[in-house]
Amino acid sequence: MCEEWLLAWRASARPIGVRNAAYSGDMSEIPLEEASCQVTDAAHDAARGQVVYLTEHDERLAAIVPAELAAELENLTPVQFRELLEDFADAQAARESLAEVEAGAEPVPAEQVWAELGLGT
Repeated sequence: MCEEWLLAWRASARPIGVRNAAYSGDMSEIPLEEASCQVTDAAHDAARGQVVYLTEHDERLAAIVPAELAAELENLTPVQFRELLEDFADAQAARESLAEVEAGAEPVPAEQVWAELGLGT
């Protein structure tokens, strides 16, 4: 069914993901009834907790995420959002450091890090 629709969609030259109406930049929601089968499948995957990236020329442009996550993100101020991204980056760095230690790397004592950063003990 999805392949048949995709062929029909390509022939109609309508915008990606929308069957019956052109996407308006003012829209913040697209009813699944108007979305392509791929977008519908991605939305259902997101509802189950998976993040689905939308790419163009192998570059990630956007993502379909669980609605609960999007709702929480919408409630953040720009400053809170930047802080959250920093927290994510810090957590990723910590995971990478732990993985290095688990792989046999020598841990760096906290005192050495503090001294290198100019932070007294």
